[in-house]
Amino acid sequence: MSETFTSMSQKEEAGFRERERLTFDLDADICVIGAGLAGLSVALEAARLGASVAVLEGRHVGWNASGNQLGTVMPGFALPLAELVERIGFEDARELWTLSKEGAEFVRANATEANMPGIGVSDGVLEVSNVDAGDRLISRLQMLNEDFDTEVEGWQVDRVRDVLGTDRYFHGVYYPRAFQVDGRKYVHGLAALARRAGARIFEDTPVVSIDHSGIRKRIVTPSARLRTTHIVLAGNIHLGAPLKRLSETLLPVSRYAGITAPLGERIHDIIAFKGSVMDSDGIDHFRIVDGDRLMWESPETTWAARPQRFAGAVRRRIRTIFPELGNVEIADMFGGATGQTVHGMPQIGELRKGLWVASGFGRQGMNTSAMAGQLIARSILRGDERWRLFSPFELVWAGGATGRVAGQLVGIWTRASSSAAGSLARYREKARVKEREREQRLAEANRAAGTGPRRPRPEHPPVRPAAPPERAPVAGSRAGEEEPLSQ
Repeated sequence: MSETFTSMSQKEEAGFRERERLTFDLDADICVIGAGLAGLSVALEAARLGASVAVLEGRHVGWNASGNQLGTVMPGFALPLAELVERIGFEDARELWTLSKEGAEFVRANATEANMPGIGVSDGVLEVSNVDAGDRLISRLQMLNEDFDTEVEGWQVDRVRDVLGTDRYFHGVYYPRAFQVDGRKYVHGLAALARRAGARIFEDTPVVSIDHSGIRKRIVTPSARLRTTHIVLAGNIHLGAPLKRLSETLLPVSRYAGITAPLGERIHDIIAFKGSVMDSDGIDHFRIVDGDRLMWESPETTWAARPQRFAGAVRRRIRTIFPELGNVEIADMFGGATGQTVHGMPQIGELRKGLWVASGFGRQGMNTSAMAGQLIARSILRGDERWRLFSPFELVWAGGATGRVAGQLVGIWTRASSSAAGSLARYREKARVKEREREQRLAEANRAAGTGPRRPRPEHPPVRPAAPPERAPVAGSRAGEEEPLSQ
């Protein structure tokens, strides 16, 4: 199915549905703070399990990163699998990986045309390498297939370049069970499903203060008070003053994406792959939408800015990777800020009795926020304790302004290092091709001349051993007989 990626302005989004504010005191079993992907996943799962749920959102549903992402859904975490195993051991890493796959299936089950008209599900994600990594690819495929029960395929360089008309990429890992949706429609569709399940979502309702002591917690908003047994903090870096210490455990990272003007049939001649493409260094992430438009994500930055400022960077990157497309027109830009953790894993769990956190989903993918919603709701209502698998990944201060500067420098260094490694890999590839062509030309010339390769002439003629000197025959012996041994 061809996806229709709809861009909504703030005015259009305001009219998407009339917002409801909390203007009266309310009691609920669970109060979720933040109406992004994680908060709405908690609300939907908890409401389906029979709890009374209230969601408080300071602005509107999906206003930040949750409503401005590319919609790629696949298993895994930002922390590489090998490092995850090294950190917590094989068995726990396998359990976490299984949870991440369950999160992806949660999204798939909700993102149907019946639930969310126009959601545009399409299958397949291709992760490509900027360098020739064939040896590492084999070991990774074995680990994913055999140890982590994940369906993947290894693609050789020729196959990758057959579907992507560029020499910038080498080997690839194809995930046939991964998929993509219209990210903006999904977050609003998730809110609609949560409402239908019984959850109440209050927008334009910021939290002024939280008292999380006692069995019944108290939340104060500008116009009302709310009492609840459980509070789920799902606001990431935007939790604000009431929970500043929690917000400071996240590094704010902004990423923006652009959608080109229609490119016509030539886009399919250059990019034949129908799913999402991302590189192993986390720099390129793109796919075709609306039939003949290219959606492309810009590099990360730790400083927020207007999305239009990054249109030039997106256009230059597209021209660098696919020069045949030329200088494309960027018709729309969007984006938002996410919170990234120091250890590279999401923050999921119970901070104290009845106070839960679901945050740190920067670079994690949509599957992890869905997984967090399931884990927290099922722990509160069914006693599922699997969230404790995230206990080794504690809340770590992200460094404040210094951390943002360091994060920006690391991002610049990563992109420069990736570019240098890619350039070196392509140079070596061209050198190997030239060497093979030279050897082929030499072999053809020898065949045409009717000769084989000439043997190299020795620098010095071989030295033959000197013949032993002739001896005079001993008296009393016949010619040709040996001299008898003396007694």
